[in-house]
Amino acid sequence: MLPSSIQISGEPLSGAEVRDICRGLRDNAVRLLSLRGCRLCDRDFGRICRALAGATSLAQLNLNLGVVSSPSRIKQLAEALRTNRSIQSLFLHGSPLTDAGLALLNPALALHPALVALDLGDCMLGDEAINLICGLLPPDGAKSGDHVAGMLAVAVASSRTLEVLDLEGTGLTNQSAQTLLDMVENYPTALRSLVLAENSISPELQQQICDLLSEGEEEEEAAAGAGDTRERERGKEPAHQRGSSSWMCTSDPSSQMVLMTSGLGDSLLAETEM
Repeated sequence: MLPSSIQISGEPLSGAEVRDICRGLRDNAVRLLSLRGCRLCDRDFGRICRALAGATSLAQLNLNLGVVSSPSRIKQLAEALRTNRSIQSLFLHGSPLTDAGLALLNPALALHPALVALDLGDCMLGDEAINLICGLLPPDGAKSGDHVAGMLAVAVASSRTLEVLDLEGTGLTNQSAQTLLDMVENYPTALRSLVLAENSISPELQQQICDLLSEGEEEEEAAAGAGDTRERERGKEPAHQRGSSSWMCTSDPSSQMVLMTSGLGDSLLAETEM
């Protein structure tokens, strides 16, 4: 069975739901786990942390908006991260970590081999925490492509307007592409054009990203076509015609490119919201 996603937002979690989550993590059947703003007891939080410690398929973990709400939970999460080797994106936005809490997490974050995206916004951090975060950044730009790709994935997933993203020749790898693929697959996004030329990314990953973006555009075109048909049936011309859209994925394995265009003009308004 292919890994799936579990996304629950702002709800109290029952014991049965926690058991299902833990079972999915232990069976390596979960790739994305999002419990944004959910309420659960300390015992259940500990159970989830123990399960994710050994999970090998989990790539994204979203505990935004107060799920990690106490020093004991911070310690449990840190212990899980010290064992886990698969998480690429960790979202803790809106958690009351404070400097002391980040100090508890920092060793696990620094040693994690796969983490490329980390959201610590609105976590009540001060100067001490900022110094710790700076210590997590790669020195002299080492592996900067993968690091920046993780941050970009968070920004793109949050943006309602960004439609074109050009990452040509930015030092990205398959790890970066996997992060971007997870973002496109699991989050609603306005992104329609992605350029990944001149990067060390496999043709297979490029094709998967290309297919997902084209699927989203085809759905929009179908919806727009249905709307135009209804307009004509009422004897009216549609207010505007959608610009022509096209995308191209090279099939030559030696050419590492994903290039998609959506008929946009030169101007683009990009807005990123947390």
